[in-house]
Amino acid sequence: MVFLNRFFASVYLALIYASTANAIVQSPHQQQSTHRTRHIGSRGFKVEAYHPETTFQTFGTGLDQPASLVPQTLSEESVSFVKSRLGVDASNVSFKSGYSTPSTKVAYVKQAHNGVPFANAVANVAWKGNKVVSFGSSFVKSKKIAPSTPTIPVEAAVTAAEAALEGKYNNHPASLEYLARPDGSVSLTHVVQIQNEQAGTWYEAFVDAHSGDVLTVTDFVSDATYNVLPIEKETLPEGQEVRVDPHDLLSSPLAWHDDGTTKTTTTAGNNVIAYKGTQANVTSQSGADLAFNYTYNDNVAPTEGQNVDAARTNAFYAINTVHDFTYRYGFNEAAFNFQTNNFGKGGKGNDRVLMSVQDSGGTNNANFATPADGQSGTCRMYVWTYTPVRRDGSLENDIIVHEMTHGVTNRMTGGGTGRCLQTTEAGGMGEGWSDALAEWTQHKSSAVQDFVLGHYVTNNPKGIRTRPYSTNATTNPLRYSSIAALNEVHNIGEVWANMLHNVYAALVAKHGWSENARTNPEGTEGNIVYLHLFLDALALQPCNPTFVAARDAWIQADINRYNGENVCLIWKAFASRGLGVNAAKYVDDSSVPPACA
Repeated sequence: MVFLNRFFASVYLALIYASTANAIVQSPHQQQSTHRTRHIGSRGFKVEAYHPETTFQTFGTGLDQPASLVPQTLSEESVSFVKSRLGVDASNVSFKSGYSTPSTKVAYVKQAHNGVPFANAVANVAWKGNKVVSFGSSFVKSKKIAPSTPTIPVEAAVTAAEAALEGKYNNHPASLEYLARPDGSVSLTHVVQIQNEQAGTWYEAFVDAHSGDVLTVTDFVSDATYNVLPIEKETLPEGQEVRVDPHDLLSSPLAWHDDGTTKTTTTAGNNVIAYKGTQANVTSQSGADLAFNYTYNDNVAPTEGQNVDAARTNAFYAINTVHDFTYRYGFNEAAFNFQTNNFGKGGKGNDRVLMSVQDSGGTNNANFATPADGQSGTCRMYVWTYTPVRRDGSLENDIIVHEMTHGVTNRMTGGGTGRCLQTTEAGGMGEGWSDALAEWTQHKSSAVQDFVLGHYVTNNPKGIRTRPYSTNATTNPLRYSSIAALNEVHNIGEVWANMLHNVYAALVAKHGWSENARTNPEGTEGNIVYLHLFLDALALQPCNPTFVAARDAWIQADINRYNGENVCLIWKAFASRGLGVNAAKYVDDSSVPPACA
């Protein structure tokens, strides 16, 4: 992001293996995939995010690698591949993280200069066996790079960031990182985290280490026996039920109230703590043996009767449930999930979700802040004011799942940094993935009906989106080309979510539907296949993906896991909404590969 205190021409850096190193002026539409404008605080501070354009290649069954390029460790293998592929010196490539799944192994690599890593120049590689199956990169080359020793102390950077972002430094350790700029230069920056608890903001600020200017920010916040609303029920009017031991011991081996050090009888555990106001204000069991039996009454205010306890209980249940089923599909410790204790299985731990119900920071909304692995994600659920008696978002499961999915997608894209869905286009897809996973939890049979989000809290059958998600092009006419006229992430997200709705419908039509999909990912039914590809593709796609790159990641994920059994089905579903083989720059294309015609 760049502070716009004067007009400048928007340009992008040529990729390191591009045919030219000259900056090329971008069209406004192209900027959606590399830029994102943010207006911050009461004083209207304006920054424009810039992320070097990412290229993404998939290789089907894979590229054979020379024996010399297949060292023993994942770190060595990934650095060697990036070095050979891009022609860069090994000293300018550093391994960040990686992990293995049953179908692939993935690695995330950073560009560096004089030992200082780049914040927004990254690469990711995936293998199936010993063959590389995908490669994404936003590495840059520049002759105008700032000295690697700062002249501005970090304390001055903190002061500048606090003033610009209207918050306070949260004492997370600062770092020194290079930042590629849209004019082709590279700045040295102090990176500090600034929060405003009252306003519900959480930024990662990049402050020029030579001038003291705030150049850009990462916004970690993404706006949208238990007596609970079962996860497959969308809204409170469908009825609360008592669920006995709903935890999944594969995903949560000590259940939900034990982190291996501390056992609780409250809405606090290894994966999430649900509270109101402060983390000390949790709900305790209503009876012995972890019985949380509270009934929500929406005829009275959210703060009256048992409503606060019921809200905390349902929020605790819903976040834990999403933790457990996404864990089974690959969002585990090594893949940067949210847990206090990672049980020695990888990842950093100490980052359970902080779930604030009836949060005082706003109304008619919800959000999820996703910092890097090792810092807790924070979900804020607000009260909605569209009805005479206000309604509580914590009793609408599709909203909770939507928010928790921001944590999943922001952690799994780019290797746990929380930085890799920051452009307008990528941020839009973030909203779309969240709607799509919320919908996945609500299907109760193989019938794929139109889906509406947020209709309970708004008391509006149309919900909070512009139209239902549908396979019917009359009901929902959104196509890839629709993005050209859009610049708001939720609106862009509707395009992506509707494409995924059509992919889901096609997979279920072909393979059927399993009612046990949340606990048995080994099945062959369409909803199981869909969720595997959903999460697998997140790990494959590059930092700040475009629609085209994300589509290609879905195709490659199917080749990796299912040997391409569903490739043509997926191509046809995307192409039916304009994201065919030749789709580019928000121009529709309905073609599919010749083998699928």
